[in-house]
Amino acid sequence: MAVDTEVRRSTRKDGWLHRVSGWSMRHAGLAVVLWLVGLVAVTAASTLIGDNYRNDNTLPGTESQRVTDIFREHQPKGDTASVQIVLRADGGLAADKPRIASMLAVVRDLPHVASVADPFTAPGSLAPDGRTAYSTVALDVVTADMPVEDVRTIIHRAQDFARPGLQVEVGGDLARSASEGGGGASEGAGILAALVILVFLFGSLLAATLPLLTAVFAVGSTLGLLVLGSHLFTVPDYTAPVMMLVGLGVGIDYALLIFSRYRHELLKDDTDRASAAMVALDTAGRSVMFAGCTVVIALLGLLALGLGALQGVALGVTLTVLMTMLAAVSLLPALLTLFGKRIERSVRKHAAKKRRTPGDGWRRLAAVVQRGPWVPLVLGTVALVALSLPALDMRLGFADAGTDDPAKTSRKAYDLLAQGFGPGFNGPLVVVTEGDEAAATAASKTISADPDVAAVTPPQLMPDGKIATMLVFPKSAPQDAATSQLVERLRDETLPPLKTNATYLVGGATAAADDFASAVSARLPIFVLVVVGLSALLLMAVFRSILIPLKAAVLNLLSIGASLGVITLVFQQGWFGAQPGPIEAFVPVMIFAIVFGLSMDYEVFLVSRIHEEWRRTGNAQEAVREGLANTGSVITAAAAIMIVVFGAFLLSPDRMLKQFGLGLATAVLLDAVLIRCVIVPAVMRLFGDRAWWLPRGLGRVLPKVELDG
Repeated sequence: MAVDTEVRRSTRKDGWLHRVSGWSMRHAGLAVVLWLVGLVAVTAASTLIGDNYRNDNTLPGTESQRVTDIFREHQPKGDTASVQIVLRADGGLAADKPRIASMLAVVRDLPHVASVADPFTAPGSLAPDGRTAYSTVALDVVTADMPVEDVRTIIHRAQDFARPGLQVEVGGDLARSASEGGGGASEGAGILAALVILVFLFGSLLAATLPLLTAVFAVGSTLGLLVLGSHLFTVPDYTAPVMMLVGLGVGIDYALLIFSRYRHELLKDDTDRASAAMVALDTAGRSVMFAGCTVVIALLGLLALGLGALQGVALGVTLTVLMTMLAAVSLLPALLTLFGKRIERSVRKHAAKKRRTPGDGWRRLAAVVQRGPWVPLVLGTVALVALSLPALDMRLGFADAGTDDPAKTSRKAYDLLAQGFGPGFNGPLVVVTEGDEAAATAASKTISADPDVAAVTPPQLMPDGKIATMLVFPKSAPQDAATSQLVERLRDETLPPLKTNATYLVGGATAAADDFASAVSARLPIFVLVVVGLSALLLMAVFRSILIPLKAAVLNLLSIGASLGVITLVFQQGWFGAQPGPIEAFVPVMIFAIVFGLSMDYEVFLVSRIHEEWRRTGNAQEAVREGLANTGSVITAAAAIMIVVFGAFLLSPDRMLKQFGLGLATAVLLDAVLIRCVIVPAVMRLFGDRAWWLPRGLGRVLPKVELDG
């Protein structure tokens, strides 16, 4: 395949975008080889070295973190991991003692098993009715060092002793992780659906493959870099799937926007392939760079929250967006050059089959909206507000076995323990007393009198005699709102009035989730101010307007609120058969950052085309119609691709990924269909020429950023 010679003559060198894309077009074969070599090299290196993902759930300054720090200080070597073998026999476990003893003996000889407790003799291990019991299997390694296959061996060997009438299940965090399925089907389904949409859009398999190939190269390279970076930075283990979720959607989107403009220019009679590529990069390419910058700003805004659990994933996803931007302006131009002739033939052939003028349907839609702009504006806004209302009742928390698939052994173990020992047994609160034994005893008696407390263990003194701990078992399950209310009541009402000189701290999983939610709520205004403020300044500099950034900020916030409302209805209220429970504590802020950035993609792509037409004609209404006519089909196709990529993660067994997938897919759907194609044209009609007004003084201060070359 020959490289078009016109590229050498048409490429300008007046900016870094032109230098990068121009070099890629002049040396198309070399550019593709370099991307391929880079992908292979980073993949090989990451495979050989392996990952070092670490979850940093510290919450400095919170009460639950102080409890964790106290345990770490008094147990500096840390606790080894453990799992629980839960037993249930409706006729009572006594009749199965020999069988249970044989099972415990087999498990005791398995790799990494340090000890196995006897459920009939260990204190508190046998339920009062004698039908439920558990055995704690202590391991000789910490959680991070326990091989998954060895955990699965424990599960399988223990369950070998189950029989009709005797149920054997294995619970604990290690058992949850070991029984989780892979999520590869999610990515595969999303890519396949995206390919189908692109084929329908372009009418050519080759043309449809280019945006997809660009995204795959970018995401694959970033995944390898992420694995290597996990040895230098704290990167949570859920960063990789979130990165692929965003990377595939954004990567295909960016390449699609540039390729669509390239196709549009090819259909002009006086434009050759090289000129079409440069015009596409000079317009849509600039829009992609700007949109990518807004996504990066939104993601880096997570750093303003100061939460270690989010900083690693924010940096990982930011790297993904940067790589997709680089691929869109370096790899895609090279591919367009190499396959230019074949693409041009298929584009012209596909266009010749269409009888209608491109964009006629979108022009008619814009005309309808412009004739009565208040009706679609009011109805659309009311719909977004209505979808946002459920988010006001959102409860944040951390997933546990109680929200797992009911078919998993960890979920069955959770349910058996709740049935035999009470709902609160799976998530006890940890109360720490910094004082003498008398102060701990007084706290124990006071807490026991609370009507929502099922039981309190006797205070246990640390070796130095200054710290005492006790477990408080609520009557409600860990994920219930009543448990969070109990935590608040113990901290604010029950323990402070005690006439002692001791300090009381309440920790545990539920308390940590509440503290996380409080920390996010306290820092959220700064986060929103940073993200919205910087994005608005960028839009103001690009479009030389006051009203455009304000409109974008309000509509983006509405789409985010609506997506969070849908998540609340599905995953908290249990709509459509979903397992009800709290929303993962870090999901809302992650969705805010990602959705706010992604919403700018369509905002910039649509408004920049409107701005381009307005500068050409000076007619505000015509500019809106032509802008929508030239971008409506592309925005819809790009949104459809993002929706299927994000929505495919509903197939994942991971609850957190399901929430991400649904939230992002909902936001993109509302943003592309309702906001960009209906509300924005209505608002722009009402703004008229005032949409492009900017005070002279502010115009002199703001830098000029051109998106239309």
